[in-house]
Amino acid sequence: MLDSWAARGSPLLIDGELVTCDERFETLDPATEEVIGTAADATLGHLDAAIAAARRAFDGWATDLPLRVRCLRQLRKALVRHADELRELTVREVGAPRFLTYGAQLDTPVADLGWFADLAETYEWTRDLGRAAPMGMVSERRLLREPVGVVGAITPWNFPHQINLAKLGPALAAGNTVVLKPAPDTPWCAAALGRLLAEETDTPPGVVNIVTGRDHALGARLADDPRVDLVSFTGSTATGREVMRGAAENLKKVFLELGGKSAFIVLDDADLRTACSYAAFTGVTHAGQGCAITTRLLVPRARHDEAVEITARVMAKLGARDPSDDRTVCGPVISARQRDRIEGYLKLAAEEGGSFATGGHRSDRDKGFWIEPTLITGLTNRSRAAREEIFGPVLVILPHDGDDDAVRLANDSPYGLSGAVHGDDVERARAVARRLRTGTVSVNGGVWYAADVPFGGYKQSGVGREMGVAGFEEYLETKVIAEGG
Repeated sequence: MLDSWAARGSPLLIDGELVTCDERFETLDPATEEVIGTAADATLGHLDAAIAAARRAFDGWATDLPLRVRCLRQLRKALVRHADELRELTVREVGAPRFLTYGAQLDTPVADLGWFADLAETYEWTRDLGRAAPMGMVSERRLLREPVGVVGAITPWNFPHQINLAKLGPALAAGNTVVLKPAPDTPWCAAALGRLLAEETDTPPGVVNIVTGRDHALGARLADDPRVDLVSFTGSTATGREVMRGAAENLKKVFLELGGKSAFIVLDDADLRTACSYAAFTGVTHAGQGCAITTRLLVPRARHDEAVEITARVMAKLGARDPSDDRTVCGPVISARQRDRIEGYLKLAAEEGGSFATGGHRSDRDKGFWIEPTLITGLTNRSRAAREEIFGPVLVILPHDGDDDAVRLANDSPYGLSGAVHGDDVERARAVARRLRTGTVSVNGGVWYAADVPFGGYKQSGVGREMGVAGFEEYLETKVIAEGG
C-alpha cells in the first residue's frame, strides 16, 4: 500500500471527496531523511470548505445512531485489513519502533474504536429525572445528552494514529462531525485514514474532513471560526494557550491535552534495580516523545549513586537504533528541528551544572535525526532541564529525602499529566500516588492506558479528559426538558 499511495499522492478529504492540491510538501523518514512521499499543502480555502461540509452534514449524522455505529465498525475493520501497510507507514513516517505499532502506535487505538461503538449503543442518552413541583409547578423532567456540533481536532506527530482515533472515535460516536488537522510532520498517517474512510466505509460526505498542511493558520482558524463548536487539541502547552485564546472569542468548548514533566518516584523500600530499569526503559521509549512519559527520576538520596549506575547502564544498552528492528525501543526523533531543540536543552543542562551519566549528544550516524539516550545528574528540581518538557530520550535523576520530600518534588512542577511510584509496601506506594497532583499514576508498573480509562492532566497539562466515558462526554451537550401538566 505504501508504494501505491506514494504514487497516488496523499490527498485531503473534504466533503467525502479525496482532493489533490497544486501545492505539496515532502514528508521524510526520520531514520534516514529519505523522502517517502509528498502531502497536500492545504490553504485556508480548503479548510473553509471542510468546515462548511462538516456543518452541512451535522444534522443528519447527529440523529442516526445506527449509522454512526456501523461506520465506526467499518472503519475499524478497514484499519485491521490494512494493518501491515499502516505499520510500515508508521515506522517510516513517525520513526516509531516497530514493537510500538502492536500497541499504542496502531493496534490498540484501532481496537478501541470498537469500544466507542459499543458505548454509543449502550449509553443513556435520555434520563428520566422524575416528577417534581418547583415553585408549585408540577413538571416531568428529562435530561438529554446531545452532540456538540462541529469538532475541530488538532493533533500532534508523536502518536498520530492513537491521537487521531482517540478524537475521531468518541466525537463520531457522540454524533459530531469533524475537521481533523494533523501535524505537518505526519500527514500521511492522517491521509491514510481519510482514504479508508472515503473508500471502505459508509461515512456520509462531510462527516469527517481531513486537511493536511504546513500553515499554522489552519489550526488557528479552527480555533476561532464560529462554525466550529468545539476544539479538541493535543500538543504543547504554549500552543494550547493560543488555541484557548482563539476559542474564547466565541466561547466555544475546548479540550486540551498538553505537556508533561512527570515524576517517577522510587521509594526507599523498592527493588532499586527493577525500578530504575523500568524508569530507563520508559524514559527512552519512542525516543522519549510522549507527553505522559516519566522524565524526572526521584530516588532515595542514600542510594542515588547506585541508581545512577543502574539507570545509565540500561539506557546505554538500549541505545538509539533502527526503528524497523523489532528489538528497538528508542528510535530517531521526528525532525532536525526537534533534534536541535533537544541538543539545546542538553547544552543548557551542562550550563546549569548538570553532567551526563550516559549520552548527552546526537548519534554519529550520517543520516537521520538521532539523539543518544541521556541521563542527566547534578541538577536541582528548579533547573530548566528538570522543569521544562524536552520531548526526547532525556531523563533527569534527582535525590529525595523520604516520601514527603518525593511528593513535594513531584508536585513542584507547572505540569500534572502522569507519574509513577515504585515501592515494596503497596499500601505505602498507593498513599504516595494519591498525594500526587496529576491525572494518571502507575504504581509498581501498573498500566492505566486503555479505552475505558479517562486520560488528561492537572494544572498546565490540560483541560478535560480523553478516552473513557468522561472523554466521550467531552463531545456532548446537556439539555433538560421539563413538561408541565
